[in-house]
Amino acid sequence: MAARTVIIDHGSGFLKAGTAGWNEPQMVFPNIVNYLPCKENPGPSYARRRVSLGIDICHPDTFSYPIERGRILNWEGVQYLWSFVLENHKREHEVPSVIITETPLREPADRKKMLEILFELLHVPSVLLADQLQMSLYASGLLTGVVVDSGYGLTRVQPFHQGRPLPASGKTLEFAGQDLSTYLLKSLFKEDCDRRSLFQLETVAITQMNKCYVPQNLGEALDFRERQKSGLDESNTYQLPDGSRVELTPMQRVAPEMFFSPQVFEQPGPSIPRAIVESVESCEISLRPLLVSHVMACGGNTLYPGFTKRLFGELMGDRVSSTKATVWAGSNRNFSVWLGASVVAHLSTYQSEWMSREEYGEHRRM
Repeated sequence: MAARTVIIDHGSGFLKAGTAGWNEPQMVFPNIVNYLPCKENPGPSYARRRVSLGIDICHPDTFSYPIERGRILNWEGVQYLWSFVLENHKREHEVPSVIITETPLREPADRKKMLEILFELLHVPSVLLADQLQMSLYASGLLTGVVVDSGYGLTRVQPFHQGRPLPASGKTLEFAGQDLSTYLLKSLFKEDCDRRSLFQLETVAITQMNKCYVPQNLGEALDFRERQKSGLDESNTYQLPDGSRVELTPMQRVAPEMFFSPQVFEQPGPSIPRAIVESVESCEISLRPLLVSHVMACGGNTLYPGFTKRLFGELMGDRVSSTKATVWAGSNRNFSVWLGASVVAHLSTYQSEWMSREEYGEHRRM
């Protein structure tokens, strides 16, 4: 089954997909669909409008995010994206088996709807629904530790022991990459900021990727930046897509500090390090040393320069255990969920977790 298994990790920011067994997903694209007007329906209603992938530059105000903050809001958009992936992975018109990753925030009805789309509309032969945080754990090669996953829509912390989540210990923070993007959008463009402007969205995305970092000490970093004379540090200057140049403020450069000092950015707490400490402290005392020595950082936000070093320093300062904290951070940690699912596709111990189309039909008839 694993040889013909396609993994779809559908997050709030990006969809990662590809064939099990590869070292990384072969398809990575934004979690965005847009509805193009047609002659039958030129108005604002979605009815009989053509769905397409991404943002249409001719109609930049018609796009939407099918999943926001880990919750599915637009099933039509989700179905379109999954269909696009499977069409690109067909062999001789044969639809492959599929592993779909699930967010812990799913509603009970979501699983039923997911299976309905996959079996009845996309005609997949078999499906495995996999927990995203558990897949991140497997990607690390460990079975016990704390998974810290900070992506576009959510930041989540979950302790595991022997491959299983420890009950009542997980934490979900509703501030993540999109909040950082929103802060930069408002900070860079002020009263002219427009969430539908492709120019502004591109500017923010490139600024995040190329200019932002996590300081080891916010006060010292701001003092250092503010003492510098304007224009002397080329790294503070950014060329906009239209060719004009803008000098970033110290706070814009250190915007990922949001994950360590959310109150500075008027975000709800706690910080990521504090959430980890509270999560570990809710577990049995005997497990705490093992958990704090295996903290696995994953998700796109953990790729910011200085993130893992700062996280390690904060955990050592909190001294949640006499054991030295250790932060594990793989080079492909933005793909941790997908990579873990690729491992599971080859595990015989998970074969009983798969559901075939026949089993789905029998369950529906009961």
